[in-house]
Amino acid sequence: MPATGTQMNAMIALARWAQRLLDKTRKLDFLALVALRLYLAPIFWVAGVMKYHNFDDTVSWFADDLHMPVPWLMAFLATAAEIGGAASLVLGFALRWMCIPMMVTMGVAIVTVHWQNGWLSVAEGMGIFANERTMQAAQKLAEAKEILMEHGDYDALTQFGSLVILNNGVEFAATYLVMLAVLFFWGAGNYLSVDYWIRRRFMSPSP
Repeated sequence: MPATGTQMNAMIALARWAQRLLDKTRKLDFLALVALRLYLAPIFWVAGVMKYHNFDDTVSWFADDLHMPVPWLMAFLATAAEIGGAASLVLGFALRWMCIPMMVTMGVAIVTVHWQNGWLSVAEGMGIFANERTMQAAQKLAEAKEILMEHGDYDALTQFGSLVILNNGVEFAATYLVMLAVLFFWGAGNYLSVDYWIRRRFMSPSP
């Protein structure tokens, strides 16, 4: 039976009430930016610290494997961007500025390290992102599992997770780049960032 005019008006009123209630959550939108910051911070910190503690190896990798010009300088800039970026993410300090070198670092990593491997970070033999490389990796993984099942304690070896083959595609780096782009355009968020309080103190319009 079709709804009457009174019922339709009640449904519209209920929908409007629900939308107004949903819109009120936008006052907490800064929490999403904080979540992005705290998710990315340890990723960049670990990457930067590893480069710092193995700096000579990092320079050699930039020179011999990535064939970058001035590898010492490039390694230094990447390390500084990741460590400085991690601190900026935690504090929410100068974050939009720091997102620029971090995004450049991710872009360079995508082009020089991950691009030739395709999209997937972990090799899969099926799906729209599978390619010849990942399909061959899936076959090799199946062979490796057969060997382990025959000659080892497979259940014990996989107690904490399934065996996989790392494909090292652009998936993670591209995801981090998108997350950094959100922070670049939206900033560190209100209240829980140094940037917010600096802007509030020094850049608020005069009364």
